[in-house]
Amino acid sequence: MNSKLRKKIIVVCDKKIAAKGEGVGLSFYAFFANKNDDPELLMEAAHWWIKKHALDHFEKAVKIKKMVESGL
Repeated sequence: MNSKLRKKIIVVCDKKIAAKGEGVGLSFYAFFANKNDDPELLMEAAHWWIKKHALDHFEKAVKIKKMVESGL
């Protein structure tokens, strides 16, 4: 995963956790605007989420943040 996506995921997870608590869930779409302004980054996130880790559509933000920080 490239550093741009890694940083973006951590920032979004931190914001969601701060706003809604540690039980908040999210999908990989949470890291992107409603418009497809960076298709390569979106596909990288989708590949990491779906193909590499076979995650459910919604996962806990704390889990995703921990995975990204640990380099998974």
